[in-house]
Amino acid sequence: QVQLVETGGGLVQAGDSLRLSCAASGRTFNTYSMAWFRQAPGKERELVAAISGVGGNIYYTDSVKGRFTISRDNAKNTVYLQMNSLKPGDTAVYYCGANRFFYAVALMTSYDYWGQGTQVTVSS
Repeated sequence: QVQLVETGGGLVQAGDSLRLSCAASGRTFNTYSMAWFRQAPGKERELVAAISGVGGNIYYTDSVKGRFTISRDNAKNTVYLQMNSLKPGDTAVYYCGANRFFYAVALMTSYDYWGQGTQVTVSS
């Protein structure tokens, strides 16, 4: 069993930056692809970014390309989401998830573990 804990959310102004962290328990962190999803009020959960076990494969949704960077530090069992040039449309609860296979990261039902979420609010 793996536990994921997200931190780093907050209330910021448009154009500001935030760095989210997701700390994982367990011995096999490097065998999991990790992803960040977000869910805005009234909308379904959306894949934002994903990274494979050793960082060789990365995915970003079009709306965050050039602004967000996903990375991981396997020695710390932690995945990060650096968010720059934040927009009000980025406002959501951000969740991290662990998936055994990078190929399946777009499928919410393929995730084995989820964090509790951290709120990101971007004011205009």
